[in-house]
Amino acid sequence: MECRPGCGACCIAPSISSPVPGMPQGKSAGVRCVQLTGDHRCAVFGSPGRPRCCSGLQPSEEMCGADRDEALARLAWLERATRPG
Repeated sequence: MECRPGCGACCIAPSISSPVPGMPQGKSAGVRCVQLTGDHRCAVFGSPGRPRCCSGLQPSEEMCGADRDEALARLAWLERATRPG
């Protein structure tokens, strides 16, 4: 599956514990990444500064669903389901 243009759900819903350019402490779940552009694309895509957890994330039907709203809901659910303790 290819990334859905204009989605950006994976840059909003999950938490990121590693540093992101412009977010040295990472980001909390549900917080928009500062690297997400106005058209919902990653400004550091392909950059060596992009976190490994981001570059390793691959779109899938299970994660992304049928549209952006479904992707946000599924990723939020996955975030809650995998939260430690």
